[in-house]
Amino acid sequence: MSRFRLIVAEAVRSLGANLSTTFAATTTVLIGMFMLGLVVGLGSWALSLSDHYKKQLLVKVYFCTTLRCPDTGEATSKQINDARARLEAIPGVKQVRFVSKEDALAIERKKHPEMTANLPGNPLPNEYEVIPKNGDNVERIAAQVNDPPLTGVEKICPPPPGSKSSNTAIGESCNQITHRVLSVANYLWVVVLIAFIVLLVSSTLLVANTIRLSIFARRREIEVMKLVGATNWFVRGPFMIEGLLCGLAGAVAAVILLLLGRTLFMPLIHLTSASDVHAWPFGLHVLVVLVAGLALGAAGSGLTIRRFLQV
Repeated sequence: MSRFRLIVAEAVRSLGANLSTTFAATTTVLIGMFMLGLVVGLGSWALSLSDHYKKQLLVKVYFCTTLRCPDTGEATSKQINDARARLEAIPGVKQVRFVSKEDALAIERKKHPEMTANLPGNPLPNEYEVIPKNGDNVERIAAQVNDPPLTGVEKICPPPPGSKSSNTAIGESCNQITHRVLSVANYLWVVVLIAFIVLLVSSTLLVANTIRLSIFARRREIEVMKLVGATNWFVRGPFMIEGLLCGLAGAVAAVILLLLGRTLFMPLIHLTSASDVHAWPFGLHVLVVLVAGLALGAAGSGLTIRRFLQV
């Protein structure tokens, strides 16, 4: 324990004696960890938003009406029930919800009262809303809905690949919306991961460079310590502690700035009113930043010691 206290005291003394390099290392970690905190916060919020929109992806099965299908006429109750049994048997389907044409018209009147005020009748069809367990499975479920073709069905949104409705304006619109939501969700994961890796690598290299300067400034002292019989770990220990202390100090300062920003600016930002869209808890942000600060401080010291401190 006395040896550990001696190593810590030597590290603190070295940090105090090299204030410029210590300030550079701590500031580097501060900037890196602050940006990391922003990436974690905004990234987790953006991923939560993408999950929110993915939950809204569903497959709609529209049944024939006399107006839309003059050859076959209105879909019968048996055809609608048979379609439900087929839909519920598809793997990955969470729920099948029936929306009658009367309910569909009532919904449209609430959304667009000016467009539905003078309708002579009800042009909307009965429909099923197929809710998947995972929004990524929407296109796969749509492909299985009409394989083999369902009787009494006018169209499916998004349309199965190769179907007639896939080439219509409505079919293309359904596909575009589905592809856009899924593509944005996948790109968000990639962007957040790349930003996280870049920040960690750049901060680690900058800390490593700072420790390297400290080693160079104390090269005479290191030679004397070896001449009087100091072990390798006794020489390396203070540099490891220096990296850890710089990483911890920068991470704590970054947490303080993130807390101030969260307190002062977050109440002014209203991006969405959805109750299920939120970032990770702030306590988890703090834990991630502190652990990352200590990890990159240790990594920067370890890389530098291994390469430039041959004792």
